[in-house]
Amino acid sequence: MTQLTFLGAARTVTGSKYLLEHDGRRVLIDCGLFQGLKDLRARNWEPFPVPPASIDAVVLTHAHLDHVGYLPRLIAQGYQGRVFCTAGTLELAGLVLPDSGRIQEEDARQANRHHYSKHEPALPLYDETDAQRALTHLQPVGYDRELEILPDVTIELRQAGHLLGSASVVMRLSGGRRVQFGGDLGRYDRPVLPDPAPAVEADVMLVESTYGDRDHPVDDRGEALAEIVRDTVGRGGKLIIPAFAIGRVEELLYWLRRLEQERRIPTLPVYVDSPMAGEALRFYSQRALELDPDMRSERKNVSMFATGRFRAVVSPQESKQVTASSKSAIVISSSGMATGGRVLHHMKAALPSERNTVLFVGFQSVGTRGRALVDGATDVKIHGSFVPVRARIARIDSMSAHADRNEILRWLGTSPAPPKRLFLVHGETQPMDALKALIEQQLGWNVHTPGHQEKVEL
Repeated sequence: MTQLTFLGAARTVTGSKYLLEHDGRRVLIDCGLFQGLKDLRARNWEPFPVPPASIDAVVLTHAHLDHVGYLPRLIAQGYQGRVFCTAGTLELAGLVLPDSGRIQEEDARQANRHHYSKHEPALPLYDETDAQRALTHLQPVGYDRELEILPDVTIELRQAGHLLGSASVVMRLSGGRRVQFGGDLGRYDRPVLPDPAPAVEADVMLVESTYGDRDHPVDDRGEALAEIVRDTVGRGGKLIIPAFAIGRVEELLYWLRRLEQERRIPTLPVYVDSPMAGEALRFYSQRALELDPDMRSERKNVSMFATGRFRAVVSPQESKQVTASSKSAIVISSSGMATGGRVLHHMKAALPSERNTVLFVGFQSVGTRGRALVDGATDVKIHGSFVPVRARIARIDSMSAHADRNEILRWLGTSPAPPKRLFLVHGETQPMDALKALIEQQLGWNVHTPGHQEKVEL
């Protein structure tokens, strides 16, 4: 008997976890942290649905926290096996997991200091030591190579084009059955990363639906970004860009560098205020052969992303100086949904002034500060105080690393044959339902949108 249980990213975009049980074996595909709304975050604290020690293997699609961030917790609760992923994912996980552990510890310290937790004392979900221990379980696997991870269970990791090291997972089971876990699906004809590899013929397929009800804007050669930069400079202000430390920063720098070279924007100071992003840039540069072919002609160092006045901000003191400066500049800082990190200090200083712009370049989940701003909030709470919003709030969806509905359909169309069942995951209810209807209408496939902890027989 083969069963699949949807432990996360089921009618939501966060907490990706899929438990496959086959002939007495258990494999967990992705091990993501729930983020966003309080009710979702509370799931991180619930007992894991099966004893972690009973899981035989874990496979990761990529290194974003909503796909890997629960791993230290799983291991602290008893998981003892290997965690299979690409080499790129291993490197990036080495950045995001310890950082997540430090954030968990700091959140607990703040809760205890200010007594706003219901628990006494407040404890971190996991700490940096747990994260470092989790990293010792990771085993790198090359793209497009079959590997038997358990008796009668073989995996192949295929390029997903979403993030450095991102992959879809093709799992072959005894009896010839195949399941393809799409992970987060990347885009076609975009800079920095290659296109997603074609889908394979599979009995069961999982695909994300983050943008299942819309299409990204047609490629404008960076003109929307250029207009925002020029407008902000014309008002004498600063451009603050909350960005995911791994993945989004690289594309932003690519476009800013190109716009400068084409003289479509002035050469401004560009600050990357995220130590993690700086390290990620190094990994991207070292793995140039895994990037889009257009990037491979560049020199293999961080300068392949460096603008004319690029500066990586390292210390907290440097960050404070950038925040305090009133000169026109571009500041790229994490987190991408403005839920924490150094970007909050920049936003707190910038939002009250009409001279400034805050630009969002990625998906903003329900319940996040970023979502509130793009939805028109007139004030937001930062560090315990309400900050008025007078700055221009802008959004560019064309830089999203997630496929839109037409790109999802394009990828599904590369499958040599329809799967017996297609499961839509990693999406909010409206885009997921819209994509289901579209696939049924255009492809005639059997599509299901599973709920949280729903179990299905394959």
